[in-house]
Amino acid sequence: MRRAVLFLVAQLLAATGLTTTALAAEQAAVPFAEQVPPDAPDYRNSASWAALPEAPGASAAIPPGASPVSAERPADVFYVHPTTDLSSERWNQDVADAATNAWTDVSVIARQASVFNACCQVYAPRYRQASMLGVRSSGPGREGENAYDLAYTDILRAFDDYIEHRNHGRPFILAGHSQGGLMVYRLLRDRIDSRPLQARLVAAYAIGVDLMEGDFGRSFQTLSVCAEPAQTACVLSWNAGTREVNLDQYQSLAGSRYAHEYQTQEGRRGVCVNPLTFRASQPAAPATSSLGAVPGKPGEGAPRALVAGGVAAHCQRGFLVVDVDPALELASLPGGSMHYHDFGLFYEDVRRNAQLRVNHWLQQQADAQP
Repeated sequence: MRRAVLFLVAQLLAATGLTTTALAAEQAAVPFAEQVPPDAPDYRNSASWAALPEAPGASAAIPPGASPVSAERPADVFYVHPTTDLSSERWNQDVADAATNAWTDVSVIARQASVFNACCQVYAPRYRQASMLGVRSSGPGREGENAYDLAYTDILRAFDDYIEHRNHGRPFILAGHSQGGLMVYRLLRDRIDSRPLQARLVAAYAIGVDLMEGDFGRSFQTLSVCAEPAQTACVLSWNAGTREVNLDQYQSLAGSRYAHEYQTQEGRRGVCVNPLTFRASQPAAPATSSLGAVPGKPGEGAPRALVAGGVAAHCQRGFLVVDVDPALELASLPGGSMHYHDFGLFYEDVRRNAQLRVNHWLQQQADAQP
């Protein structure tokens, strides 16, 4: 399934002021079918990974104030990064592009993948991600969808390589944000749901995508939304924004994709798991619940010391509305979207939750032994 993250793309276009420029760039670009695609990564080669247990790179970052790394790290995380290729001239990144790889490492591997290094060995593939041109040109029938599909062929091969050669039967977490969240969604559909691997899935954090409640029972037959903090083999998602976000617009754009895909309005509410509570029965939480957010803009060097108590959050109409302490220095996109900070706002909250879910998965296995 092709799933354009319509609302978030609109916010990114507004943020860069390139709505019309993007369309002009798309028209001026070589058509996708006529481009020579970059060489496919070889996932047997460690150079095709941003992070591996033996070469963790930026995923080894531990912001001051974060909970310590477990000595054993009994699980893995397969993490897929968001869009970091800002090119408007090519459809997909060449994984040999050192400059884009460096930006990926400092902006998201260090600030997102590292969330999971306390509980898990980190596997983060480099891939021929859809560039910003591809993102701006996404949507049903548009060229950008081809760029996403090419990106997914890499993620599918990377995941298959991970399972066949690197996982060794261990429990694992899937995690991704934005474009990476879309890739996680597709992996869940194609490799996990109703398949033997679901038994080893601790949880999937598919963040910053337009995942709808009605996708469960339609795209997914046996997976469900995580309703409790320690629940396993389930899926978490949220899209964060300030009170400035136009929820009518969000509902309309996200809902239109859903209605077109399934020809129904039933289940057309966004999945919103509040990462301050991780409980369906507690959709709201005050700032005192916040265990630690990463302050400052992505890409400003190593992650700074975590700040606790700086974020309040509540789910409203399928969207995560946040109140953020200005001391965190986290700017929203025009219109109020906090898309760039979907993970960073809840760094320590997600970190501890991942540990909790891994521990619960292990306990379940121990309890099942005769």
